[in-house]
Amino acid sequence: MTIDERRRHRHESLLAAGIELLGSPDGPAVSVRGVCRSAGLTERYFYESFDDRDAFVRAVYAHVGEQARQAIVHAVESSDERDRVEAPVRAFVELVLDSPSVGRVLLLAPLSESAIGGSGAALLPSFVELVQAQLTSEDPDDKRLIAVGVVGALTALFVGYLDGSITTPREKFVAHCVRLVSGASEHAMIEPTTFR
Repeated sequence: MTIDERRRHRHESLLAAGIELLGSPDGPAVSVRGVCRSAGLTERYFYESFDDRDAFVRAVYAHVGEQARQAIVHAVESSDERDRVEAPVRAFVELVLDSPSVGRVLLLAPLSESAIGGSGAALLPSFVELVQAQLTSEDPDDKRLIAVGVVGALTALFVGYLDGSITTPREKFVAHCVRLVSGASEHAMIEPTTFR
């Protein structure tokens, strides 16, 4: 590998270790030493990519947020008229529930990790905008209210599923999320081709 490829590989290894540590079932447990041990790298390589621990935590969170956004965008772009609501919900389920550490980083870590305490609120508008862009209502206030409501409700449901307070079988859980989004789209029909 070239020098740049090796650097990129080390960066990716550190992010992967960060997802596991930040998304630990027992709560975030991130230290520079722990990340390096988990990634099999020395601290020299950690500081090659990140200024300090907090910068690293924010980078891990941003990385997971982008994964979620891309999964939803891809699902919408590749769905047909029949599954335009179910496809993005299932894509988010696969990302968050099939990789629980990713889900915990995205939804639970901001509640207890000071380095990203405000990031959850900062990331939320981007997901609201993704939903809002699909709504064809003529009233911008209606579009905003529907999008914020849907994202807020889905966030609460996924947090409950991840922390164990919701124990509904997976398929029933997914079906409920689909109905929630479908109900919103009845008020403002979704145009799948505009999801960018």
